[in-house]
Amino acid sequence: MHRHADPARWQGRVDTQVEGPRARRWHQAVQPLAVTCAPGSALLGFACDAGVARNQGRVGAVEGPTALRKALAGLAWHSTRPAWDAGDVVAEEDALEDAQAELGAHVARLLAAGHLPLVVGGGHEVAWGSFLGLCAHAARAPAAPVIGVVNLDAHLDLRAGRPSSGTPFRQIAEACAERRWPFRYLCLGVDEAANTAALLDTAARLGVRWRRDRDCTPSQLDAVRADLAGFLAGVDVVQLSVDLDALPAAVAPGVSAPAARGVALEVVEALLDDVLASGRLGLFEVAELNPRLDRDGVTAKVAARLVDQVARGR
Repeated sequence: MHRHADPARWQGRVDTQVEGPRARRWHQAVQPLAVTCAPGSALLGFACDAGVARNQGRVGAVEGPTALRKALAGLAWHSTRPAWDAGDVVAEEDALEDAQAELGAHVARLLAAGHLPLVVGGGHEVAWGSFLGLCAHAARAPAAPVIGVVNLDAHLDLRAGRPSSGTPFRQIAEACAERRWPFRYLCLGVDEAANTAALLDTAARLGVRWRRDRDCTPSQLDAVRADLAGFLAGVDVVQLSVDLDALPAAVAPGVSAPAARGVALEVVEALLDDVLASGRLGLFEVAELNPRLDRDGVTAKVAARLVDQVARGR
């Protein structure tokens, strides 16, 4: 279920022979992860379509990690921390739960080694697997930290029923309740038309904080940042999740459910900067990259830009 890093997947333009070492790009900087690696940013793929299929969505996100690496490879390298490729967790057919458990085990090992996991899906079921790893790592501490989930998403993903790409944050809520941990969840960019009244009721019952896409415009950025700052003040560590369908369809067409409105990229980038500046980021993930639906690879390029931003900003 785990596919090791393949250096051959990292290819791109080389300018260092003419312009020197400061002309490096990602494909020249990233290396396969080994147990002796110094702490850095660790890219971990989650190649899975099972969650989207169960949620009656359009499949293809299983190819997301490969497309992300291709788009990331050619970006200029500006990070002061090393970057490692931790390979991919691969879900075989409908073996979603097994794959999520495997993802959690890998995330926990990365955190224990001092790395910042950069998890790339796959559908948004990746969030439950990521949380399993963050949870296992937190449980080792003398006093478990308060975990906060910040999700930029058009959907609350609080569905009941069989686990899928639509259930991860409800699963996290249930896991927190079992451990008697507080459930801290902030969802920014919610499309009310894409979330039933039942889901909004669930959000209210669980104490979820959320903000509509129409209330996350550039002109309202100060208010959004204030909401985020208030949320961050009450948590110790953050799972930062970006579902690419939070972005406008023109910016991110390569997703299962393109947004009719969405949240502008400049708003998303500003919010990522705020989480980074807080010093509380424990894990970053990008979900729903579907290369089969991506026009000219633009969604992969946006996802790569966000991964690069986080890798540079920690």
